[in-house]
Amino acid sequence: MADSCMMKASSYKIAPKASQLGWQRPNSLNRASSAKYTTAKKRFVCTASSEDKYTGLTQVVAVLGSQWGDEGKGKLVDILAQNSDLVIRAQGGANAGHTIYDEEGNKYALHQVPSGILNPKCKCVIGHGVVCYLPGLFEEIEKLEAAGVSCEGRIMLSDRAHLLFDLHRTVDGLREEALGGKKIGTTKRGIGPAYATKAFRSGARVCDLYNTAVFETRVRTMFSDAAAQFPDFDFDAEAEIEKYVALAARVKPFVGDTLAYVNEAYREGKQILVEGANATMLDIDFGTYPYVTSSSPCIGGVISGIGLAPSKFGDIIGVAKAYTTRVGSGPYPTELFGDDAEAVRAKGFEYGTTTGRPRRCGWLDMVALNYAHTINGFTSINLTKLDVLSGLKEIQLGVAYKDPATGEVTTNMPADADYLETLEVVYETLPGWEEDISKVREYADLPETAKQYITRVEELLQDNIKCSYIGVGPGRDAMVVKP
Repeated sequence: MADSCMMKASSYKIAPKASQLGWQRPNSLNRASSAKYTTAKKRFVCTASSEDKYTGLTQVVAVLGSQWGDEGKGKLVDILAQNSDLVIRAQGGANAGHTIYDEEGNKYALHQVPSGILNPKCKCVIGHGVVCYLPGLFEEIEKLEAAGVSCEGRIMLSDRAHLLFDLHRTVDGLREEALGGKKIGTTKRGIGPAYATKAFRSGARVCDLYNTAVFETRVRTMFSDAAAQFPDFDFDAEAEIEKYVALAARVKPFVGDTLAYVNEAYREGKQILVEGANATMLDIDFGTYPYVTSSSPCIGGVISGIGLAPSKFGDIIGVAKAYTTRVGSGPYPTELFGDDAEAVRAKGFEYGTTTGRPRRCGWLDMVALNYAHTINGFTSINLTKLDVLSGLKEIQLGVAYKDPATGEVTTNMPADADYLETLEVVYETLPGWEEDISKVREYADLPETAKQYITRVEELLQDNIKCSYIGVGPGRDAMVVKP
């Protein structure tokens, strides 16, 4: 490959297995008792002295996933949301799952409601780039209300957002089955088909709920298109129309012109936090296509998904696990297998918030992280779940890819997913640490080898980007701010 970043592999080595490094598989895996994880990070305009370590962020902050999703964005958003006026979802749908905790340690699994919902003073905005499944949205609202979290007057759904119907979910399942052995590995929540009808210009938007003739025509058109494509498609379009006539009245108090609302909030100087869903390596353009999501989780998709101009964004925080995970099919260069993967999965409780599927697990991939930074222009990194690496004698860090056919090494991300599958990973080996770091709250108190790991990640990051926030556990307070 002609590549300015190509070099001969000489100073690197392929890593030994995790089991050889002292990462032992737990005797048992109790999913009910394991601590759920999610991530957080921040430096805003805060008033309480306990929050001073997070001061300094700009008026508009975006928190974006830098890997294959599930990095723990929700925790960072939850922390930052405590001092935000607006928290906005810009893209994706109910395929994104964010798990957050309140101050008492109660857990909330969110899919469409923005993670700012735990701050009673925060307005949660669902932007027009989201495909919204109304029954699921109301199910989330009901669970939050039952847990004592008030949602009345606090959620605004864009009138321009496209609606996701049960017919999209049915089509999603049929399409996955049609792919046979080359399944994408979707959540089967209908996200892809919903974005497809949007692109076909046959989808129905929230505002269409209040134009009966237009709404009914569009639902019937979607039904006809799906029936023509899939012989096994069996769906009652008229029942769907009837259901949404009832939902239209129920959702109306939540519907608004979010484009105008968000931009007016900006002009008034309000603190705005944008919550990314999915992640860069799943981006429809930049991800490991076709094993990607159906929207753009990168900064470009965020901008178009809420209608806030690029010049208004200040801090763009990339969230990355101290290792990596992936759900679904597709290339995953630093993946671990067997007992090694299960050890990570058990310790980090790596099961999907949306589907409960076990996540694939692997080492941190610096090629992918730098690629995400190139696309998004991160101003800092929130490195999460560092505590999961505790107990290892050595830790592997993927620093480049090697073409076994030519011996050449690259630090660029190839476009061809099939070619990516053939590449070997070039690793660096770093010393691990035995200490439990889940109670550490000051950077100076981390083990020296843990600090060495963070420093090496920063050295490998392009443009002098720093790991400003280090996640060491699932709780809201389990965050170390790097001075």
